[in-house]
Amino acid sequence: MRNVFLFIRRYANFLFFLLLQVVSIWLIVQYNKYHNAVGSAYMNEITGSVNKQYNKIDNFLQLKQKNELLQKENEKLRNSTAENFTSPDTSSKMIADSIPYDTLGHYRKWLYQRAKVVSNSVTTQNNYVVLNRGTAQQLDKDEGVVDPNNSVIGIVTEVSANYAVVMSLLHKDSRISAILKYDPTGGGSIVWDGKEPNYLSFINVRQSAKAKKGDTVITSGITPTFPHGMFIGTIDQVTPDKSTNNYIIKLKSAANFYNLQYAYVIKNYQKEEIDKLLEKVKTKINN
Repeated sequence: MRNVFLFIRRYANFLFFLLLQVVSIWLIVQYNKYHNAVGSAYMNEITGSVNKQYNKIDNFLQLKQKNELLQKENEKLRNSTAENFTSPDTSSKMIADSIPYDTLGHYRKWLYQRAKVVSNSVTTQNNYVVLNRGTAQQLDKDEGVVDPNNSVIGIVTEVSANYAVVMSLLHKDSRISAILKYDPTGGGSIVWDGKEPNYLSFINVRQSAKAKKGDTVITSGITPTFPHGMFIGTIDQVTPDKSTNNYIIKLKSAANFYNLQYAYVIKNYQKEEIDKLLEKVKTKINN
């Protein structure tokens, strides 16, 4: 407090001069129409500029909340699309009541569950993504994971009560069935050679398929993990393998693994029944 008084005493004349300047300007603006109009316009400009900057800051601070709302709305929209349901088989005597269905009698096959990425790696040979959902939020192992653009991220390998670990496409043990979007005969598997993040290999594609640079590669839908048509990537290089009848295809992944923030986990309600049936067949073969 003492320093404040010392400052005022030292600069009293200068401060008094500033005060008189302010009073003079106010009197001029107040009692002169021209200066009043100019002053009002100038103050309005300053006020508008301040409000504009305030709105930018306010919008930035609300981004997290807006993102959460968008994720909820996207989840609702994804789960309401027709391809997530199957029509009831009218020739069957009964259908399991445990399978959710909509008001039109269509039985749900696929369910999208939104999640936030809490951890992600791209620099190792075996990369994983961690999501903030687990068994407490009805997440299970072996469920497919995509980003908000329906681009494949990977498959859930481990779950705890509130978190899930996803083996991303950038993992040397990852293997996903895929086809060419415009030529379904061009089928193969997506693997990663451990070299370049965001670049994958599309293997076992026969040279009879029409594969060229820029073509889209999607999930085949022949496994119960992903629906047909999830975006995997675009072809960057196509080279015929002289030792086989296959192509050597380099693929640029659709998902940006450097910037994963949100994801959707895809639950297949018919997967358990399919797995039980396959297990029954394997048991018979082994016996």
